[in-house]
Amino acid sequence: MKIVVGVDWSEQAFATVQQVLHLYRPSELTLVHGVDLGVFEYPVVAQAANLQGYDDFRNALVDAGQQVLVRAANMLPADSDSLRQVNEIGSPAEVILKTADAVGADLIAVGARDQNRLTELVLGSVSHRVLMHATRPTLIVKSDARPIQRVLIAVEGRPDAERIKQWLLVHPFVNPVELLILSVVVPLRLADPYNLVGFEAWADRAMSYAEDLVKTVGSELMGSRYSIGTRVVTGDVASAVAEQAKDMDLVVVASHGRKGLERFLLGSASHAIVHRVHCPILVVR
Repeated sequence: MKIVVGVDWSEQAFATVQQVLHLYRPSELTLVHGVDLGVFEYPVVAQAANLQGYDDFRNALVDAGQQVLVRAANMLPADSDSLRQVNEIGSPAEVILKTADAVGADLIAVGARDQNRLTELVLGSVSHRVLMHATRPTLIVKSDARPIQRVLIAVEGRPDAERIKQWLLVHPFVNPVELLILSVVVPLRLADPYNLVGFEAWADRAMSYAEDLVKTVGSELMGSRYSIGTRVVTGDVASAVAEQAKDMDLVVVASHGRKGLERFLLGSASHAIVHRVHCPILVVR
């Protein structure tokens, strides 16, 4: 399994390195640091600004990036199989994504500081940009690393359930875990009180579909490495997942891959869940 981990000097970044090892035993691990010079990434800008000491400034940031890679590498077991280190000038998110494509990564892992959605929209963040633009499964770590014993699997429909199921079968966790398969039924607002019979029929079908979905996924995943529980609840998806995740060590969701205008208009349940949940979140694509 090839894993790319983005690292900087944040506590969350170092926790991400540890968290990856709690989850998997990668056959190839690539630590990536993007040296963000901002507008001074381009020497012509520095010259135009008559910035003295530009070379020293640039070299100091590159050296700091190498130091953070060394510190992260020292956290790995001595018998780690294949380790790469990438320290490049550029937008950290872009360097991470480019490296993931270059090495054919199975998973990208990044740390994230808790920011509200407005702050993230205005200021941006590396984890936000990676999550928005990645085409590969992405692990987001917000807090201290933890052993993984209980995992919440949130499924909406058969397509995303199938993606998650295939990921779990192809990339099992290091240790056996308890899986709770969850589906959230979003209630409809009854605009026409005279259509109560039709509304109740829809609600019954939605609950029946969700219950059948979680049981089917559970039966397909049941085995020596996974013990299975299932649950169906009603409510807002992100809020319900966050509530069910309070006692969990990891949440796994699937991304529909919406981008641009479609994402803006329709929103993203997986992105909303990332903001609500405090334990590590694995977004499968």
